[in-house]
Amino acid sequence: MKNLFEPSCVAEIKGRIERLRPNSERHWGVMSPAQMLAHCSAWMEMAAGLNKPPRNFLGRIVGKFAKKSILERPIKRNMPTDKSLLVEDERDFATEQHRLLSWLDRFSAAGPTGCTTHPHSFFGHMTPMEWSAMGYKHLDHHLSQFGV
Repeated sequence: MKNLFEPSCVAEIKGRIERLRPNSERHWGVMSPAQMLAHCSAWMEMAAGLNKPPRNFLGRIVGKFAKKSILERPIKRNMPTDKSLLVEDERDFATEQHRLLSWLDRFSAAGPTGCTTHPHSFFGHMTPMEWSAMGYKHLDHHLSQFGV
């Protein structure tokens, strides 16, 4: 499974982020490219433990089962996201692109010890490898959203 602890996977994702443009056309969803980059950085901050949203009610019931499904299959379009990760204001593309590229370097360099032990707001407890694999899948999903 591809993950953000693998240097080749990080290089792939970084190359795709660098090919993204401020005017890249989205194939689904409502975020602009800059908002998507900010959303992905917020996710990386959560994986590193800087953003610790509380568990939500539905996640406590089905999160453990949904986690397995998400890790084994592509992320579906227009899936709900934690409110703390929503980006609705306008963002500067270059700033957000640099921020996400920096987060990728930081996350991959820190390795498993850089992952939070705080439970994911929906999926609950996640191992560092699950955070890393989910991070790859999340970035792949959103970069595919913009055709890169």
